[in-house]
Amino acid sequence: MCGHSIQMQAYNPNVSFIRPEQIEATIENASNPTPAQVQAVLEKAQLCEGLTLEETAILLQNQDPALDEQLFNVAKEIKNTIYGNRIVLFSPLYISNHCANSCSYCGFSADNHELKRKTLKHNELVREVEILENMGHKRILAVYGEHPRNNAENMVESIRTIYATKQPNGGEIRRVNVNCAPLSVEEFKVLKTADIGTYQCFQETYHQPTYESVHLKGKKKDYLYRLYAMHRAMEAGIDDVGIGALFGLHDHRFELLSLLKHAQQMEADCGVGPHTISFPRIEPAHGSDLSERPPYEVDDACFKRIVAITRLAVPYTGLILSTREGPKLRKELLELGVSQISAGSRTSPGGYEQSQQEQQNKCDTRQDSEQFSLGDHRSMDEIIHELVTDSDSIPSFCTGCYRKGRTGDHFMGLAKKQFIGKFCQPNALITFKEYLNDYSSEATRAAGNALIEKELIKLSPARQKNIRICLAKTDNGERDIYL
Repeated sequence: MCGHSIQMQAYNPNVSFIRPEQIEATIENASNPTPAQVQAVLEKAQLCEGLTLEETAILLQNQDPALDEQLFNVAKEIKNTIYGNRIVLFSPLYISNHCANSCSYCGFSADNHELKRKTLKHNELVREVEILENMGHKRILAVYGEHPRNNAENMVESIRTIYATKQPNGGEIRRVNVNCAPLSVEEFKVLKTADIGTYQCFQETYHQPTYESVHLKGKKKDYLYRLYAMHRAMEAGIDDVGIGALFGLHDHRFELLSLLKHAQQMEADCGVGPHTISFPRIEPAHGSDLSERPPYEVDDACFKRIVAITRLAVPYTGLILSTREGPKLRKELLELGVSQISAGSRTSPGGYEQSQQEQQNKCDTRQDSEQFSLGDHRSMDEIIHELVTDSDSIPSFCTGCYRKGRTGDHFMGLAKKQFIGKFCQPNALITFKEYLNDYSSEATRAAGNALIEKELIKLSPARQKNIRICLAKTDNGERDIYL
């Protein structure tokens, strides 16, 4: 797998680049924006050059519903311009819920003594991977509780097991992204040896007083160590990273502006911003009172605006939506800029095996080892069928950019020139065809093949011919074809 040298600028990990007084002043200065101010920002956003914090603050505080509708239209336009109508699919694989931190919003908290703790053994991990592969997944997010037993060496061993687990029909995981505790530069270098994709870690809240109040003990209490996790990952040579905030812990305006400041700081210090941004909302978690009553609850209308504004502010960054959200809202958010979604997810170690047993026994037992409650319980095939039939979206299982070295600043350079469609759209069609042939229901296969044909006729004769050749090879049994 190809890599790119990362030109790091000197940075001081002992000083926060999040300046609360500056962010709060930006919010205050943009309060009660005029329609003309909002309109000017929306017009600038259409250039696909991103937004400043000041411009983002104006959109966050718009009070005109008609301009919100225009915001949504611009977000959809930008998403289609850069990413097209493809939606990347993945699923989380929880490998361990052992955790040494006490976080008041999380079901994995060390203080939650009712939680059933589990770290997957080798055979259990293989079984979970097999189930995911038989669902059709090619890309997963390996999730590890923040505990000393989940050290870099152990994670590398488990990731290699995931890559090595393959099915007779060609089913395999081709990209393992990782969500784990922040590591040192040397530990990140060890993690990189496992050929991981994106390293993902959320700050949870960028408001330091709130951060200190909800993280009660454990290494996670160190705000600055977590804040600079992406800098250390980049320094270690991991050039695709994903950031996020847990909305509901503090004022959503402060959190979103801080997320964007984080992206800007990475661009300045590391030469490239985050590959992805996630924006989970607090959901009920077994053993957590705070998650039942978020201090700053974000309703659906506000959440839609957050997603749309993020798409305008960082047009070339992937936006990830988890199965915390319900089917109806997930469908709406796909229209507003989301480019990656999880499907068929479970949020506990061994959750996929347990889910299969429940289906066989026709029962629904409470998952008392989950990190949080799910909002979308549909199967992978049900989600894909809706993507195809309701929104003409192309489910993509492509991992070609990662394996061709189109990562980090290389990927962003291509995206900013709007060349990604040249690679991603064909690869989306080819990998979707693979899914249809190997895993889908008859109804999804019929609808999916019709959508592929509909997409092909939009292309030039030369590109159409090349893709049809690849699709024919797929029909003849070849797998893992990508440009």
